Amino acid sequence: MRQGWRWFGPDAGVPLDAVRQAGATDIVSALHEVPIGRAWTKAEVAARRDLIETTPPGRTPLTWSVVESIPVPDAVKRKGKAAKAEIEAWIASLEAVAACGIRIVCYNFMPVVDWTRTELDFVTPTGSTAMRFDQRRFAAFDLHVLAREGAEADYTPAERDEARATLATMSEAETAEIARIITSALPGSTTEPMTLPGFRERLAAYRGIDAARLRANLIEFLGMVAPAAEALGVWLTLHPDDPPRPLFGLPRVASSEADYAALFDAVPSAANGMCFCTGSLGVRADNDLPEMARRFAPRIRFAHLRATKREADGLSFHESAHLDGDVDMVAVLKELVAEDRRRAKGETIVFRSDHGQRMLDDLAKQTTPGYPAIGRLRGLAELRGILRALDARPD
Repeated sequence: MRQGWRWFGPDAGVPLDAVRQAGATDIVSALHEVPIGRAWTKAEVAARRDLIETTPPGRTPLTWSVVESIPVPDAVKRKGKAAKAEIEAWIASLEAVAACGIRIVCYNFMPVVDWTRTELDFVTPTGSTAMRFDQRRFAAFDLHVLAREGAEADYTPAERDEARATLATMSEAETAEIARIITSALPGSTTEPMTLPGFRERLAAYRGIDAARLRANLIEFLGMVAPAAEALGVWLTLHPDDPPRPLFGLPRVASSEADYAALFDAVPSAANGMCFCTGSLGVRADNDLPEMARRFAPRIRFAHLRATKREADGLSFHESAHLDGDVDMVAVLKELVAEDRRRAKGETIVFRSDHGQRMLDDLAKQTTPGYPAIGRLRGLAELRGILRALDARPD
């Protein structure tokens, strides 16, 4: 297995030497500056690749091995294959990536909002901070700040009362902060920042699109892009929904074992794979992660390894340390290592320590939410320790 590190580019505050010092060898990155829907050019991809892979004298080489992500435009999620121009532009980006020798592409199919949290600096018992999803605050935002049409139907009377009581305890600044976090698009998001009125308009565009329709649109998208990827020698890896359940009345279709099985049955192409994100999938108590890793092992080309801790209500959660929380990381890695050993050289799984708590010197810095260097360094070291214990030294 190859050790990856998500890198947001030269202006993100984590230099490539820091990646080397963390022990990673593979870079996970994207052209975040390119507007969603516009095709990437070979020149743009090559420039980013050369920035990553041009090694200063005496330094350890790095390889850009995973693109995370080529954003899927909203029109594709709403219209499926009818969004022909947008899908053709996505394939053009795929061709540019393949031409530069990158073989793994991550993407997601979450409508309107990407990964969602309500707090970016929840203070843990150690004094480090973590990202958190508080269901009560989320409901308060949905019902009373966003004031989404029809939102009441998604909550029980008790939940509506609790949301109202929660809102009453929140300051104006706290309310504004939740709105900012949810609408502004978190780092690496493949959706666009929105105002509250714009958010309502985007939600309205999904009226009549249920889970069956969204899944059909995803299958139509894959039916067009998977053959292109297979011809190019590229593996597509679908990231799970985060959190893995419907939000804002919107369906989500990459949340469970059954969801992925349906997609692999519908589009059996070898290029159709998954990004195995233990943090996202682990939020659901009914997701058996070691079993999922075993069942879908041949489809896993890329893994996000992190842990989340479900809270008492079963819906709230926060980002725990990588070996804590609700993910049995040792059991998951046993399955991934077993699969990796079956593969030919050059087809090994790339993993990265995903997210990380803000700790030590990073507490005094402005860091990218979810991606502080020290918290991820700790996570990668812990994961590497498991791999050594399993006698599977990272390649």
